[in-house]
Amino acid sequence: MVFKINVSHNGKTYKLETESEVLVGRAIGEVVKGDDIDAGLKGFELEITGHSDLSGIPGFKGLEGNVYHKRLLTYGPGMKDRRKGMRLRKTNRGEEVSLKTHQVNTKVVKEGEKGFEGLFVEAPVKEEAPAEDKKE
Repeated sequence: MVFKINVSHNGKTYKLETESEVLVGRAIGEVVKGDDIDAGLKGFELEITGHSDLSGIPGFKGLEGNVYHKRLLTYGPGMKDRRKGMRLRKTNRGEEVSLKTHQVNTKVVKEGEKGFEGLFVEAPVKEEAPAEDKKE
């Protein structure tokens, strides 16, 4: 399963995809080493701030496990309807990352040796010399 990882720091976000299953079983609020997720994040420490599954249902801190929870919500996290007396039953996921998780949001707790800005600089691509046309 491919995870889409969003790493944010000071208003900027670095996006990457990984098949590493290191995050499975981790909960929102836990700190993970960047080396475990991707080689480019060497020396970084990342805190998991949230996640969502393939259908976009978010994970919430405080809900145990990684399964669906049906909650009756008033205004607050997961419910933005401000009408007086409005309550809705909403589906949310638990705080634990599972194989059904599609996207994981993280923030930088400790920067690595090349810094956060160094993640955006890609190695220059070597351009091959154009092949000469052979005339026969």
